[in-house]
Amino acid sequence: MTSVLGVDVGGTFTDFLLWQDGELSVYKRPSTPDDPSRGVLAGLDEAGFSPDEVVHGSTVATNAVLERKGAKTALITTKGFRDVLAIGRQTRPQLYDLEPRRPPPLIPATLRLEANERLDHHGQALQKLSRRDVDALLDRLVKGGVGSLAVCFLFSFLNPTHERMVLDAARKRGIACSASFEVLPEHREYERTSTTVLNAYVAPVIERYLSKLSAGLKSRKAGGRQAGALRIMQSNGGSARAEVAASLAVRTVLSGPAGGVAGAFQVAAGAGFDRIITLDMGGTSTDVCLCDGSMPLTSESTIDGMPLRIPTVDVHTVGAGGGSIARIDAGGALRVGPESAGADPGPACYGKGTEPTVTDAHLVLGRLRADRFLGGRMELSIRAAERALRPISRAFGGDLRRAAASVVRVADASMERALRVISVERGHDPRRFTLVAFGGAGPLHACQLADSLGVPRVLAPLFPGVLSAFGMAAAPVSTDHVQALLATADESAALERRLGRVLDGLESRARRELAAQGYRQKVRITRSLDLRYAGQSYELTVPISSTKAATYSRAFHAAHGRRYGHSDPTREIEVVSARVRAQAPGAPVKLELGLPSGKAGPNKASIERVPVRFDRDRQTWVYERERLRAGDRLHGPALVLQLDSTTVIPPGWRGEVDRIGNLVLDQER
Repeated sequence: MTSVLGVDVGGTFTDFLLWQDGELSVYKRPSTPDDPSRGVLAGLDEAGFSPDEVVHGSTVATNAVLERKGAKTALITTKGFRDVLAIGRQTRPQLYDLEPRRPPPLIPATLRLEANERLDHHGQALQKLSRRDVDALLDRLVKGGVGSLAVCFLFSFLNPTHERMVLDAARKRGIACSASFEVLPEHREYERTSTTVLNAYVAPVIERYLSKLSAGLKSRKAGGRQAGALRIMQSNGGSARAEVAASLAVRTVLSGPAGGVAGAFQVAAGAGFDRIITLDMGGTSTDVCLCDGSMPLTSESTIDGMPLRIPTVDVHTVGAGGGSIARIDAGGALRVGPESAGADPGPACYGKGTEPTVTDAHLVLGRLRADRFLGGRMELSIRAAERALRPISRAFGGDLRRAAASVVRVADASMERALRVISVERGHDPRRFTLVAFGGAGPLHACQLADSLGVPRVLAPLFPGVLSAFGMAAAPVSTDHVQALLATADESAALERRLGRVLDGLESRARRELAAQGYRQKVRITRSLDLRYAGQSYELTVPISSTKAATYSRAFHAAHGRRYGHSDPTREIEVVSARVRAQAPGAPVKLELGLPSGKAGPNKASIERVPVRFDRDRQTWVYERERLRAGDRLHGPALVLQLDSTTVIPPGWRGEVDRIGNLVLDQER
């Protein structure tokens, strides 16, 4: 039977989950920010894992953008459009900021070049591009030591001839090149240019990283066998072979959060919950997502203020994690995050750092056990945590525990605002959902957040700290393709034939891409259209079963009503783009029913009773998660310890273990 390893490289820890012969094994170790592959390979050796296939998600592409450590990149665009990256949309993210500052473009003005070419809005050439102009532009880039090139011409999504000319010439010279007709053949020049530039900027970095990781996997042997093939988690909740991910690297920018949502959705569905809100709290940030029966996708993401128009799982991120640094600001207010201590030096209690963090606060409150962190492999220093929090405690009369509790409350407030953004502000009632808490720190905060929002129950998965790695191991192989249409919906046979041709062409491309990766069987195709009312600026993506206008128009009106609370069946509809998603099943990774039932209750899992600060100090039972059995019932206050996380059950809450091993928590009635 195939064995699959999911690997999630986070800002603080690297998580491993091995599925082999129907059994799951987990491992966790500190990340190595200077070279993430080093931590991955070291973890394989330490855990003795030798999988047939590795599915990997990381923050390499994200960090390359945020830290401005991508390749030296140039842009070639239509004459008169070289400043589109700097102009953008002229929107104001902070409405009342009197001196807004945008991050500088990834490409400086000196490397944004113009080509003497022009297409009209039908894709017809008004000014043809000459090979002499192309050679002259590429000569300038070679002399400037450019490592990567982005090409984005006006209306090239209708006719890619000019872009293909530059692409072929650049690759013949050995210049890495990303053309918009391959990356994002859609309208909206700024978003298309931004996404193409992002791909060009991170592609060489991802290619080097994956080459190094692949070589390391091939050269290492654990248990007498080499680690096997490498797949990369994508932002859309699916995975792709490493070589495909390297060529379209921008698809991996949000891979970590996507893996978490995929894992949470599968685990919750197995437990009987299909309406969930996910809470993924790691060391650096917290990602939240609302799934109302399915995993939500969006094509309107941003990274560091730059549009990223690719299909991504619709997550909302805030800078609140276990490593988020607490401080007193100039006005005397307590702030937590978004700055993080990361993996190196990490929270003060890890032994290297000196800044107070959320993790230090939990340790001071007694909610983390110093001698049982990471299953006892890593001992935390309570003295270092107290020393780090002491400056903050001065604002609380020198009371360390009051200061620590305040740090946790401020972090909770940040996460509560994020949860309200994806639920209440979008018209969803949190009382109808289940909060799925995961990540190393998610189960520490989940019950308090659920109480604040009125969420009736919390689900802490069997392995919450490595659930993102589980989602990656279980992820299907997928690919998305899009083509701009820009047509008015009508009942004409001509439009129906056009839609059919475009969708058939996209499906053929998607099937070829999966076949090239070795996936030809059981491919599932989803077709959709981007639709809007005439005059609107933004569109909704609507799955379709027919190219008949009457059918997809009804679906659009219904979707518009659900999203915005109103629709107008009398208004004209525009068909903006066609989309096709193709998915092939990956390994059959799943959590099985059959956890042994408990006969003596949770007493066999209890290990000690200790004081823990909640509203006041309370004697709290401490349990080992691996010794709990199906049907065991726990009453708060309680702590449930395991290698990858700690679950806090506050006073007034109770929990029951289901047949999969999930801990389902709700309030005492």
